[in-house]
Amino acid sequence: MRDVLDRLLAWWEAGDTVALGTVVGTWRSAPRQPGAAMLVGVDGEAVGSVSGGCVEGAVYELGQQVIGSGAPVLQRYGVSDDDAMGVGLTCGGILDVFVERVSRDDFPELGEVAGDILAGRPVAVATVVAHPDPDLLGRHLVLRPEGEPSSGTLGTDRLDAAVSDDARGMLAQGRTSTLEYGPEGERRGEGLRVFVASYAPRPRMLVFGAIDFAAAVARVGSFLGYHVTVCDARPIFATRSRFPEADEVVVSWPHRYVQQEIAAGRLDARTVACVLTHDPKFDVPLLEVLLGEGAPDLAYVGAMGSRRTHEDRLARLREAGLDEDHLARLRSPIGLDLGARTPEETAVSIAAEIVAERWGGGGEPLSETEGPIHGAHGSGEGQ
Repeated sequence: MRDVLDRLLAWWEAGDTVALGTVVGTWRSAPRQPGAAMLVGVDGEAVGSVSGGCVEGAVYELGQQVIGSGAPVLQRYGVSDDDAMGVGLTCGGILDVFVERVSRDDFPELGEVAGDILAGRPVAVATVVAHPDPDLLGRHLVLRPEGEPSSGTLGTDRLDAAVSDDARGMLAQGRTSTLEYGPEGERRGEGLRVFVASYAPRPRMLVFGAIDFAAAVARVGSFLGYHVTVCDARPIFATRSRFPEADEVVVSWPHRYVQQEIAAGRLDARTVACVLTHDPKFDVPLLEVLLGEGAPDLAYVGAMGSRRTHEDRLARLREAGLDEDHLARLRSPIGLDLGARTPEETAVSIAAEIVAERWGGGGEPLSETEGPIHGAHGSGEGQ
């Protein structure tokens, strides 16, 4: 919903009624992740995409029907990859799209959800997309981190309680996916499907070392949607003019900066760290904090340097007390083997490794693999 939020909110605030189609499940080579959305708006305008063009026409027609009837619909689109061209699903794969009517009456909580998203406050929306009782379809429960108020309801207190803990856990991880329960919220049952869309602040990328490679990594990180911080202890190099595409540039010893961020609770399981200084006086204290006892479970920690630098770094870290389990989390030399030479090529190599780590990709050429292109390696973030 994030990608169509501006238009959706404008129509909602104007008192209009529109249809919202959301991808709630994908299999095989479906092109969009759960959370991708499309609107059928005022005067028949279409906004957004659920499949990159494959099934938009069918979703548009369904959206018009839902606006008229008010009854939400969960529709599955897709056939085998071999037969996809026959029905216009050129990408192959399978996707489930939930189409619901949205207005002030249908979704009164939308205004507060939009306020949280636009302010960067974590919020999750749980929506009933399948249930034996059609009256419960399309019910929304809005959840925030533990201790903060929720709003809306999935229909009963029991359902709300069953979903709340799971959805808050997903929100903490920035995960978007569909949960399945029994009709009354039983954990081992089936029949109730709840789509949880997590809208958390952008994940963080920490880039250490104010060098040309860091500038290229910051550009790519920003392109990938990270909130990018460049950190270096040398004020002559760590300047906004050298890193215009970073969200912030910090002048501090890297290990001290990370200690402060850990203490403040600002690093999480979505954070990636790229250590590009390849200087022991910076690297070793920093990696002790990033990898040692009490370190946060970050999504990725990579360090730049030659193989000789890498071996020397490992020896220093072992002397500092890190064991093999700690060191196994380090990706060094950083990046995938793309034959990169320039800072920009190296940044692509690093970004490729981060993406592969996130989704469980192997980094092989697709021309040398078989099966679906978009593997089911993980759940997408709220879109």
